Amino acid sequence: QMQMAESGGGSVQAGGSLRLSCDASKYYENILCVGWFRQVPWKEREVVGMIYRSGRAFYAASVEVRFTVSQTDDKNMVFLQMNSLVPEDTAMYYCAVKSAGSCWPWPPRDLTGYNGWGQGNQVTVSS
Repeated sequence: QMQMAESGGGSVQAGGSLRLSCDASKYYENILCVGWFRQVPWKEREVVGMIYRSGRAFYAASVEVRFTVSQTDDKNMVFLQMNSLVPEDTAMYYCAVKSAGSCWPWPPRDLTGYNGWGQGNQVTVSS
């Protein structure tokens, strides 16, 4: 199974910003939507945001306004811009793609159908 390649994680102080990148080029035309997710060891993986190929994006309530999902014109790269970071945003962040089925509803009931999970990128926000 093809894996997405994420990059851009790191450590930042509260109030700072980071941008994560996701290389979706291996899936190219087969993508319905690309999602961003995060996980801490003691919780289930949760959705952060999602972008349709059309460019319309949706966000989890906890990151609304602070985070932005975007993509390049050729849709090969998808980004997660994270502003006003707080310690609660500390997690391993992943991107994944849906190539079949539907990307609705939002937020998703589960992560079924998302594929291409990469190794993840650690984001650490200190207070």
